Amino acid sequence: MPENVTTAPPVLPGVEWVRPRPGRRGYRNDLVLALVLAVGTAASVVLYRATGWGEGTPWWGAALWAAGMTLPLAARRRVPEIVALVASAVFIVGAVVGVGEALFSNIALFVAIYTVGAWGRSRRVATIVRGAIVVVMFGWLFWGLIFYSTVQDHLPELSREGLLSPYLAYGFINVLTNLLYFGGAWYFGDTAYRSARARAELEQRTAELAAERERTRVQAVALERLRIARELHDVVAHHVSVIGVQAGAARRVLAKDPAAATASLSAIESNAREAVDELHGLLGTLRADADTGPLALVDDAESTTGEATTSTSTRGIARLDELVRESADGGLPVTLAIVGEPRPVSPVVDLSAYRITQEALTNVRKHAGAAATAEVRVRWTDAALEIEITNSGTTTSVAGARRSGSTAGSTGGLGQLGMRERVAAAGGTIELRTRARGGYLVRAGFPLRREDDA
Repeated sequence: MPENVTTAPPVLPGVEWVRPRPGRRGYRNDLVLALVLAVGTAASVVLYRATGWGEGTPWWGAALWAAGMTLPLAARRRVPEIVALVASAVFIVGAVVGVGEALFSNIALFVAIYTVGAWGRSRRVATIVRGAIVVVMFGWLFWGLIFYSTVQDHLPELSREGLLSPYLAYGFINVLTNLLYFGGAWYFGDTAYRSARARAELEQRTAELAAERERTRVQAVALERLRIARELHDVVAHHVSVIGVQAGAARRVLAKDPAAATASLSAIESNAREAVDELHGLLGTLRADADTGPLALVDDAESTTGEATTSTSTRGIARLDELVRESADGGLPVTLAIVGEPRPVSPVVDLSAYRITQEALTNVRKHAGAAATAEVRVRWTDAALEIEITNSGTTTSVAGARRSGSTAGSTGGLGQLGMRERVAAAGGTIELRTRARGGYLVRAGFPLRREDDA
């Protein structure tokens, strides 16, 4: 840490802020200021004595007074209240004994009082100390004005007669001068304190914003990892499952039914190409995200605030019929029923509905048995979209589901976890459970925005 910088304490509501002390460089500057004022005061004393002022004070007394008036300023930011009280006392002593210097001593006293307001550790103590100094100084001023008004040979050239006598005007000038003097020291000290506090608040907010940006960056990276995991799981699991089923079918009929084997191999080829195309598109998206920096790593269908954005996938509800036909070609009898009038949906809902259906059908092929059938129902209402996938398999038992980590209500399986994450991203709900009469149920609901709310 630089030697002239100290860490500012946090600004907390309802708690008095304490201005941090300066570093070593700041203390060296205070020492230099004290020495410069000491030299200036000594030179001023010499000049005043040359004019006849302060000749009644011995040289050693004037030297001690000059040192006492200025050298304590070297500690003005360490103990500002003590330095101000010492400077005020020495100032009064110098006036009483008649040192005669009235230039640098006033500068030193002004700096001392200013420092109390600018660097005081407690605002209450700073106010009390400055208030006491001002009261004493003005009491001493008024006492002097009253006392000298009774001395006939004091300021003999000034008449005391008239509505506003010259002597009264002289008194008003002294009062006004001292008001400006002490008021200026008080005001500028408080202003410096408030400016330091405002800087500390700004630095604190800047640090908080930097921390929030870092948290957002970490969150964005985590969201991107989740998106990659979901997409890879959905793409690979679906197509590899279809390829496995078709390869098994081709192996069984290769010798006795070459045409059926050829159809299965064609399905394998088609699924392999689709898998490669989807993986290629996903990798292209990742490269685009990497080019735009870490903060761009957000879900392709959802921003970090949950708002839908443009999806990079071409999969959606409109292609559910292709998915159903593909599953049927792969040996799983599937029917598709659409209830209600389709409506435009956000990209996140569009992609999530497709991927959830894809994952559910993949699980049917993997765990429901060879005799299983499946049904996909899409229900459109004014307020929501519902996707329901059921199967009649008899082997989608708890044991079979447990092997894949997809028992009802479980969050351990990657497939179910991906479904839940997609539904949560769209603000919907999902139900995953075994059916009482056999098979399994996946039901996902997505809220839809009304046109007049858009």
